[in-house]
Amino acid sequence: MKIISKLLLILFFVSFSNSQTTEYLIFSDDGENEFLGCIGCGIYNSKSICNEFGTYGSEFNSKSIWNEFGTYGSEFSSYSPWNEFSSNGPKLVDKDGNFYGRFSINEYNGFQLSEDLLKIYNYYDGNLEKVRKQFCGE
Repeated sequence: MKIISKLLLILFFVSFSNSQTTEYLIFSDDGENEFLGCIGCGIYNSKSICNEFGTYGSEFNSKSIWNEFGTYGSEFSSYSPWNEFSSNGPKLVDKDGNFYGRFSINEYNGFQLSEDLLKIYNYYDGNLEKVRKQFCGE
């Protein structure tokens, strides 16, 4: 039963990341309003958080949410989506600037799928490379 629920969760989340018709933009909430990438813009888009060779999908770039040592990827940074206690995780907006919540594993201050993102994060013990692959459907 536990395996089935994990598989359903994974399928749900992969379908969310792959079937986006709306492009969402991610911005920091650190006073700089730094652009951190896009979701639903295609995995080969250079601005996509799913493009591991692009600025925002790389685990090495300082502006990437996948860089566990960076401001926007560290589990200890209040500006990272991976800090489950932070209320300053990255903002999720559409191209018109409409706010959809925070791209965060904080279930109380995140977006509609924060609980699912937290489950995937915990399932992979915080391994951001595995979380990225799961989120992006690789």
